[in-house]
Amino acid sequence: MSKDLERVGPGVWEVAPTGGMRVPARVFASERLLAAIRGDRSLEQVCNVAHLPGIVGASLAMPDMHEGYGFPIGGVAAFDAAEGIVSPGGVGYDINCGVRLMRTDLRASDLGDRLRRLVLQIERDVPAGVGSEGAIARLTDHNLDAVLRTGAGWAIRAGYGEPEDLAFTEAEGCLPGADPAALSHRARERGAPQLGTLGSGNHFAEIQVVDEVLDQRTAEAFGLAEGQLTVLLHSGSRGLGYQVCDDALAAMHKNKGRDRIPLPDPQLVAVPLSSPEGARYLAAMRAAANFAWANRQVMMVLIERAMVRVLGGSRSSLGFRLVYDVAHNIAKLEEHDVGGQRRMLLVHRKGATRAFPAGHPDVPAAYRAVGQPVLIPADMGRPSFVCVGTQFAMRETFGSAAHGAGRSMSRHAARRAGAGRDISHELEQRGIVVAARSAKTLAEEMPQAYKDAADVVEALQLSGIALPVARLRPLGVIKG
Repeated sequence: MSKDLERVGPGVWEVAPTGGMRVPARVFASERLLAAIRGDRSLEQVCNVAHLPGIVGASLAMPDMHEGYGFPIGGVAAFDAAEGIVSPGGVGYDINCGVRLMRTDLRASDLGDRLRRLVLQIERDVPAGVGSEGAIARLTDHNLDAVLRTGAGWAIRAGYGEPEDLAFTEAEGCLPGADPAALSHRARERGAPQLGTLGSGNHFAEIQVVDEVLDQRTAEAFGLAEGQLTVLLHSGSRGLGYQVCDDALAAMHKNKGRDRIPLPDPQLVAVPLSSPEGARYLAAMRAAANFAWANRQVMMVLIERAMVRVLGGSRSSLGFRLVYDVAHNIAKLEEHDVGGQRRMLLVHRKGATRAFPAGHPDVPAAYRAVGQPVLIPADMGRPSFVCVGTQFAMRETFGSAAHGAGRSMSRHAARRAGAGRDISHELEQRGIVVAARSAKTLAEEMPQAYKDAADVVEALQLSGIALPVARLRPLGVIKG
């Protein structure tokens, strides 16, 4: 399939529709990243998505794209809200896996010799690892229902954070239309003890320093300055979200004959938005997304309290506040211009993030003059980036951009490459303090297992779908 990829603009490549493709497949990437893209099935998967009914514009893929379940990770596709479909493979298993950036008034130099103490305190205070249970009590059925319906707002009402945090969270931390009754007993059972937990795999909390400001005006609007201490948090909906995806896939595979949607890949299983399975999945997916926002809200406050324990003061005196929280794996009803007309679309973003421009009403008022923060986390050893959304992204990608560095090695390949190595020691030699619950996770998540986030940001800038604002260098990493 890659032989049919043609350049159609700076950093933009396309496969013209063939066979059952209803729209082109469009990839945003530099030539350097194309080599990695051609190394797996992700381009084939972008083309497969183009077969789905009701798809609008093009099947899209971001610079960090790599092979996933059904859709590629880094895939974006929008479907007509009246005639289109919904596909769990277009959202992913970890529903609303996302990142949250916090800033402080501290300079990294203010830490002195307390960096290790701070890393270890966060590790103690933020439960992590496979099957970890939350720092708050197991949720009762009543409280779980409230979390699923109201998301981050529930956490704030429970004493985790301030009302202002909602303004700096995508969708204010809550998708309407969530229905706790749409979740299976098993999904609820898995989620009840896990609110306020980091999880494992690629999830992390990272203490960082603003290493360089690349856009002074936008950085000032976001409250970022060189030398400043920041924290980046990456986690999602934990076992609850995984179970919602599993349940939906099982139901859709069982009934796929009824809707007769032709599929080039069974992993792309999809149902009409108007179908009972489609309505149930959307209600459950929205509830899982709300759980994820509540999860990150609780952990943000656990991190804040850990900082206060080690550094003294308070949230106010530390200048600790939320810069922004973005979702990665989600499907959302949004209104977009298509061919000069406003249309309601269900936008699937899988391993991709919203990137709305200046002036958009969904951008927080404090940032509306510059645009929405786009957070690009890196691996444990290289810098992450803050970018900003653009008008070009709004026209060409339904206001979407990349979500991170993107894997360049499978977890199995990374474990083989890391055999006999002490990844923690290697990072310490580079001045990065690491606290991890599992040596296996460290091997799977070592820097060499990922593309360089700087290459991804270069491709975003080249194509014009997001522009760099600041580079954040890692100082300390907490892993499950």
